[in-house]
Amino acid sequence: MSDLIANVVGTAAAICSITSFAPQMIKIWKERDASSVSLKTYSLTVTCFVLWVVYGVLTTAWPIVVANGCAFLMALGVLVMKWRFRDGEPG
Repeated sequence: MSDLIANVVGTAAAICSITSFAPQMIKIWKERDASSVSLKTYSLTVTCFVLWVVYGVLTTAWPIVVANGCAFLMALGVLVMKWRFRDGEPG
């Protein structure tokens, strides 16, 4: 039973990590403005997810690789839009 609970909690955490970037991405895309997004914060966040993926590969922890790989793509999407729509300039 404890493995089931751990897996449910881990899955919920992964889903929250991945989807937490969606509201920011939608807002930037609709407004074509990423001036309120911190370049330093998202650069560090993307780096963090890359490191988690590398850690997961090195330890063969595939749930960590998949969850953080997906979260990496979402955070990278925000970072790309930060560059594309910097200071409200349409890209």
